[in-house]
Amino acid sequence: MEIYPVKLQLVEPASLLIEWSDGRKQQFSHAELRSHCPCATCREKHAPGSPEPAAAPPPDQAVRVVSMKPAGNYAYCIALSDGHDSGIYTFEQLRGLGHEVLNA
Repeated sequence: MEIYPVKLQLVEPASLLIEWSDGRKQQFSHAELRSHCPCATCREKHAPGSPEPAAAPPPDQAVRVVSMKPAGNYAYCIALSDGHDSGIYTFEQLRGLGHEVLNA
């Protein structure tokens, strides 16, 4: 049985809640999603021998999820307020991030 998101909800101040088809609920900070971006550019920046990535923005300029669009039946393309919109986050990757929420 394939597990997939059944509900997405932006939660303030800066997190995303996903409810999965198996009943599990997970919360993700927008900063965590940005720091785990799977696009080729970001993966290259985090490769061994690459220069250190830029420091995180100050809290008053924190990155936010602007939109999420399905990418087939396996992922979401997440656009962020810093203009980054090329990360395609698979359901499998999302299940490995965030933290489980028991009573959301």
